[in-house]
Amino acid sequence: MIESNVSRSCAWCAGGGDGTSEHLDLNHSAHTLSPTGHLVVAVCLGFIGTFGFLNNTLVLILFFRYKVLRSPINCLLVSISVSDLLVCIVGTPFSFAASTQGRWLIGRAGCVWYGFVNSCLGIVSLISLAVLSYERYCTMMGATQADSTNYRKVAMGIAFSWMYSMVWTLPPLFGWSRYGPEGPGTTCSVNWAAKTVNNMSYIVCLFFFCLILPFIVIVYSYGKLLQAITQVSRISTVVSRKREQRVLFMVVTMVVCYLLCWLPYGIMALLATFGQPGLVTPAASIVPSLLAKTSTVINPIIYIFMNKQFCRCFHALVTCMTPERGSSFKNSSKVTKTLRTVRRANGQNVTFAVASVGTPTFYAQQSGGQKTSSEGEGLSPAVGHRPRKPVVSLVAYYNG
Repeated sequence: MIESNVSRSCAWCAGGGDGTSEHLDLNHSAHTLSPTGHLVVAVCLGFIGTFGFLNNTLVLILFFRYKVLRSPINCLLVSISVSDLLVCIVGTPFSFAASTQGRWLIGRAGCVWYGFVNSCLGIVSLISLAVLSYERYCTMMGATQADSTNYRKVAMGIAFSWMYSMVWTLPPLFGWSRYGPEGPGTTCSVNWAAKTVNNMSYIVCLFFFCLILPFIVIVYSYGKLLQAITQVSRISTVVSRKREQRVLFMVVTMVVCYLLCWLPYGIMALLATFGQPGLVTPAASIVPSLLAKTSTVINPIIYIFMNKQFCRCFHALVTCMTPERGSSFKNSSKVTKTLRTVRRANGQNVTFAVASVGTPTFYAQQSGGQKTSSEGEGLSPAVGHRPRKPVVSLVAYYNG
């Protein structure tokens, strides 16, 4: 079955790129949308392409313009912006042009190329978001402070995101499913509608490993992170309720936007694959496709411009001034904190993190139940000396 599908896929790819009906079956559903419908889709794609390009380009400008932003965790954000920017450059313009004309314009080979590139870049973005959440979780729960000069781990995460995406988007080129027209015939993606075992098995694997699995990682990582922050807020008066609410808002926003952008598209794909023929009309399938593409606009807003570090640099870029000094603990978000453990001389474990910007404050519990604090170089010998530099941490303590 796979061999026969390979021959069909290769013949399909080799079909002429002249866009004529003799070589193409791309316009089978082109007339299911009215001219007004195609115009509305074109306007939406124009908006998505324009603002996605501007937002992600601005992220790259800020990253390369200001050295303070070049931290390991921010490299993951830049990788997400690069993948989203490429979608806006090599993908959206072709679907926009097709929508203005009401038909696919660059032939079958172009449709295969479009489906592969956009699927690959979309999965890169999804996996990168999961890697980012897991990296934040590891940084928070790690026993030592994150090293802002160690790029090796993040580089491995970025490489994993791109290689993982290639693993799941190359098979349709070699016979496990295939790429073809989607919706009203003005975009291309995986052939969701084929009722073969070959195609269904690929759709199930793609749905689980490229949508559900990243979502599980994101929910688990941010859930644990939020749980730790909530526990800290209950114990320490240093951490304000306002900060907890801000972190909660960011986590909920990340999860909701992820689901809003990608879950409708995944459900549409499953319905088209396992539902009755014609259950998902081309007109209805275009909406989830547009929602998925809006991730290129939303990701920079959530993960970049809600970050105060990037906001300071953006303000400096606009006003042609030097960015305000913030934390030198170069994490991309207030959510990414450090949870460290120190050992007192009497053998008790004191787990803490200080929710402040500036010289770190360390807390130790005395035998009478009172807490003493020390800053900068004034640390007790039991704790040890720390470099005098500003950090952002998050604070609680535990006696074990």
